[in-house]
Amino acid sequence: MVWRLWGEGPTLVLGHGGQGAWSHWVRNIDALTAHYTVIVPDLPGHGDSAMPAAVDHDTISVTIAEALGQLLGEGQKADFVGFSFGGAVFTHFAARYPELVRRVIIVGAGGLDTPHGHIDLGRVGGLQGEERRAAIKRNLLGLMLHHADTVDEIAMHLLVSNGRQARLPVIDLVIPDKVLLVLPRLKVPLDAIWGEHDRPHPDPALQESVLRQFQPDMDFRVIADAGHWAMYERPEAFNAALLEMLRHPPREVPQ
Repeated sequence: MVWRLWGEGPTLVLGHGGQGAWSHWVRNIDALTAHYTVIVPDLPGHGDSAMPAAVDHDTISVTIAEALGQLLGEGQKADFVGFSFGGAVFTHFAARYPELVRRVIIVGAGGLDTPHGHIDLGRVGGLQGEERRAAIKRNLLGLMLHHADTVDEIAMHLLVSNGRQARLPVIDLVIPDKVLLVLPRLKVPLDAIWGEHDRPHPDPALQESVLRQFQPDMDFRVIADAGHWAMYERPEAFNAALLEMLRHPPREVPQ
């Protein structure tokens, strides 16, 4: 695995979504490093990281733990924030290695066995020029972003470049209920952030109701006017919400 580190202070680990890489967090790292040591891996099978030895959560969790044992230092814990697929990865990781985790915050994560929203994706391969740009923009709006004016050159570049490097098949690691199944075993605090207009996992109130069955006192925030990739589309609002959540001491979770 390849890990990138910035800043000083308590440790915050950020996990990206499927078909993504560390750069899913490109609009948040500066704001977060003012308060935290921010560690952002390319999850196994994404970006510059190798494929895991097996495609299952146990193997991925072991792979992450081997590196974090070196990065955190003996007896140290971190806060984990996982976007989409990263939320599934970090909930499984926290269930297996609670001694490394202060809390988990999931961002627009699937796997809760709730109805899936309509995703509108089309072909990009073989297209050129303006036709290709239009297809990339359509795919961003069909999955990741809500407003056309937030589809900028960086978002289009990241969609293509990260997608080319992604090799891990993530669907079966998330859908339909891979997060829901692990929540009864989660013995660390769980909080969540959702985009108001999250396309793949719509209706934030529904997602919140499912999560509160397991942690009734959780902190659940909705980023107004944002889609699935809320931390990119509305970075100022997202950063403010996340930092406020992190300022509160982790709750006690019944063991």
